[in-house]
Amino acid sequence: MANLKIKLVKSLNGRHDKHIATAKSLGLRKIGSETVQPDNPQTRGKVAQIGYLIEVTEE
Repeated sequence: MANLKIKLVKSLNGRHDKHIATAKSLGLRKIGSETVQPDNPQTRGKVAQIGYLIEVTEE
């Protein structure tokens, strides 16, 4: 199964509460933190919401 490697590259300070909650649900806490998530519609939706804060690579 395919996975997505997600890295937080911009700060969460001053962002919408929903976007902060989405980042935390993906396991992203600090700038530079990375997580590997399964490539499914739920993860793709989260990535689409906070795409301006993260970098995504497919594994």
